[in-house]
Amino acid sequence: MDQRPVKSVSFTYNLKVEARHIDTLMHVNNVVYLQWVNDISEKHWDILAKNGLKEKYVWVVLRHELDYLNEAVLGDELTLHTYIGESKGVKSVRHVEISKGETLLLKAASTWCLIDAKTLRPTRIKNDILDILNLD
Repeated sequence: MDQRPVKSVSFTYNLKVEARHIDTLMHVNNVVYLQWVNDISEKHWDILAKNGLKEKYVWVVLRHELDYLNEAVLGDELTLHTYIGESKGVKSVRHVEISKGETLLLKAASTWCLIDAKTLRPTRIKNDILDILNLD
């Protein structure tokens, strides 16, 4: 069976809020947060995808759920953290949290669909991916 309980590896990095991230209300624009959710997801996949996985598969987003909890302003140092949740069938849920120190600014859950890079059709998540997530 290809599905196992999720105990996945996570990925974290830091960034500093720049002027280009700020909107007319003088805080980080909501669309920027969404871009950051996408960016950390792609960075994490790039780290995890070994042995030709990026040539075999492509992930596409089916759904984003974002909870905006607090704001960030110019110069803030932020921590972005992601981990993979439930993965079954062709879908996988990725969680992202963005924090400023101990303050949680954003929680996101994105549902991704695995696509076969050659056929461009959805494909089941198999052991070649599950194994890299350390899902023992």
